[in-house]
Amino acid sequence: MYHAAVLTVSDRVSRGERPDEGGPLVAELLKNAGYEVVRTAVVPDEQAQIEAALRQMADGGDIQLLVTTGGTGFAPRDVTPEATLAVCDRLTPGIPEAMRYASSRAMLSRAQAGIRKGTLILNLPGSPKAAKENLEAVLPTIGHGLEMLSGRPADCAKLTD
Repeated sequence: MYHAAVLTVSDRVSRGERPDEGGPLVAELLKNAGYEVVRTAVVPDEQAQIEAALRQMADGGDIQLLVTTGGTGFAPRDVTPEATLAVCDRLTPGIPEAMRYASSRAMLSRAQAGIRKGTLILNLPGSPKAAKENLEAVLPTIGHGLEMLSGRPADCAKLTD
């Protein structure tokens, strides 16, 4: 079983002005897919704080999948993709490409995905509906990627559509 973390990026949620709907939904989807969600957090739309949270979660060594929700759009304060790019060692462009392909409005998302040490970091939109659509588009294959990332033998021939 892989360990996951969910980071909600939202000024209003971080100030307590609205409830976090995206983070708990993403955590539930991950749990239903067999992940153990060991950490959740909320940060405002501040690049330095997002980067610090991503580093802290990824560098602990016990989280294999770190999913963010929020801050991927066109608004001036939407800086989650920039924070993700700043902390990742390697990018995984196929993941956000697949998400954009699967969801009609996802073309407006600037989501990124990449690897920091042994953790896959994946950005999702803040809208619960969009986050669900995007995560469901890639979740069936993410486990195989985590298997390869872990260094364990991964049999790519066993993958089926």
